[in-house]
Amino acid sequence: MFTTYVVVAVMTIVVNVGAAVADFARARLVVANAAEVGVPPSWLPLLATLKLAGAAGLMLGLVGVPFVGLAAATGLVLFFVGAVAAHVRARVLYNVAFPGGFLALAIASLVLGAAVPG
Repeated sequence: MFTTYVVVAVMTIVVNVGAAVADFARARLVVANAAEVGVPPSWLPLLATLKLAGAAGLMLGLVGVPFVGLAAATGLVLFFVGAVAAHVRARVLYNVAFPGGFLALAIASLVLGAAVPG
């Protein structure tokens, strides 16, 4: 079970760091997607920071501070529930799989992190 948790948590960390980098860089795709769902470009640095904080917290969970990892996974779950909700509210469903995938990884990190004795 621990190995599965590590693999899923590392995947979650990697995708969130990548997404945060794209947010900070104001990648064209990110800015366009944000505009479609009604998120102002001025929010991108904050959203990127939240993703990085979640990734850092998951990393701390992996290196021996499990309660921080669980808190980070919980924060990422809430973050991506909001992202999916923003897509649904704006009826931008053609790419809802992206935040949905991030949400699934965050949920898996939370469930597996809670199941691993720490």
